[in-house]
Amino acid sequence: MARLRLFNTHSFIVNPLTHRLTPAAFPGIRQRACGLLAAASFGVLLMGTSAPAVAQDFSTGAVLEDTEIGETLKAYARPILIAGGIPPETISIHMVVDDSMNAFATEGGNIYLHTGLLLRAKNSNEVIGVLAHEIGHIAGGHVIMVASDMAGPNTISILATLLGVAAGIASGNPDVGMAVMMGGQRAALGQFLSFSRGQEARADQFALKTLTDTHQSAKGLRDFFERLQGEERLITSNQDPYIRTHPLNIDRMSTIAAAMEVSPYSGVPSDPELDRQHQRMLAKLFAFLKPQITTLQRYPDADKSVEARYARAIAYYRRGQFDEALPLVDSLLTDAPHDPYFWQIKGDMQLSRSKVDEAVLAYREALKYMPDAPEILGALAHALVESGKPENGPEAQAALKHALVLHPEDPGAWDMLARSYAMSDEVGMSAYAAAERAILMGQFGDVARYSIQAEKLLQRDTPTWYRLQDIKILAQNNLREMRTKRR
Repeated sequence: MARLRLFNTHSFIVNPLTHRLTPAAFPGIRQRACGLLAAASFGVLLMGTSAPAVAQDFSTGAVLEDTEIGETLKAYARPILIAGGIPPETISIHMVVDDSMNAFATEGGNIYLHTGLLLRAKNSNEVIGVLAHEIGHIAGGHVIMVASDMAGPNTISILATLLGVAAGIASGNPDVGMAVMMGGQRAALGQFLSFSRGQEARADQFALKTLTDTHQSAKGLRDFFERLQGEERLITSNQDPYIRTHPLNIDRMSTIAAAMEVSPYSGVPSDPELDRQHQRMLAKLFAFLKPQITTLQRYPDADKSVEARYARAIAYYRRGQFDEALPLVDSLLTDAPHDPYFWQIKGDMQLSRSKVDEAVLAYREALKYMPDAPEILGALAHALVESGKPENGPEAQAALKHALVLHPEDPGAWDMLARSYAMSDEVGMSAYAAAERAILMGQFGDVARYSIQAEKLLQRDTPTWYRLQDIKILAQNNLREMRTKRR
């Protein structure tokens, strides 16, 4: 996560994990909060200062997104999805900050992996096995069936909690976190997401078939389940959540063992390239989520591997020790000058130390090799806005428009776009962008205020003007509904 920025919503609070890991709301909620693990970038902006960011801890239950890790997980899942006849673009994979080994699938093609599972996976094959199983639940429609059966007050309470937490994150309140994953709510969610033995067996069959179809071993899935099997005998409070939501039994383990005996691919090792990505992912996650001293013990100076230098660079960066962090990043770039993630984290570091021009150069380099990365586009725009130079406005706006084509419901990008237009003295467009952000955040009163301002300055009968009318109507309808509910 060289994009794990220490921040809490794409434009709202600051977190220096530099390649942004972004806390996002549970899908299905319109507000998409992006809490970056990385960058001082956006957080700095919101704080109204360009002072170095201070690393923060991520609360248990926070939902994180990071481009580099996301691309790794997509690479793991893509062959399974294709073999299962599922378009890869319909599935989203997210991370939840939690030390336990757990994973679950929800409506809308969303898969959540706990960071504890990722950090304890010994190789890519283990994660692929778990993903194949969770994709099996989606392919079997198990999540949809569970959702359609929910009717009682407990279900309503759980869903209300999910919505409330998502709104809390979107509002930029770091104390809200993702409380649904903690304490009693975690237990409730575990029950809500639990599957029947029949559904588990069908998901296993899907996983075994697609692993065979893609010439991969089921050893990772077996190893993961074997590691958890002993926990079935523990009392509920001590069991890993995966046991409670995905009950294991002898028949399931026997089925996996039998399938491995007849599969010609059981002895096939993990893909070396995927394992290389796996080690980088582990190093990045570990360095962003664990204390610096723990990271430096696991990845000591004597270890000159790419992942070890990456982890140490992030560990020093999180503490603002740029004299140690930057040389490590430069050494990585010497070995891999076309790596967008190394350029991105260098940009985040430079922006954190108020070296705006150097940050802009680094982000531009990153975009040469990964031009469609919304996080990097947003980081470049942030740096350009922080420069305070009106001539940088058009470049910032172009980057943000590109990012919004890829992720149109990112309130942080709209917020930054409003700032960039203000820097260019385009007050009408700034107000329009602010209205877009407000509607995503559910701040309907602000929508009215910004819309009135924008209408006075924007040319009538243009696409932007018509979009503004849509926003106004949507806000008015929501306000009317809210007033009706209060009666």
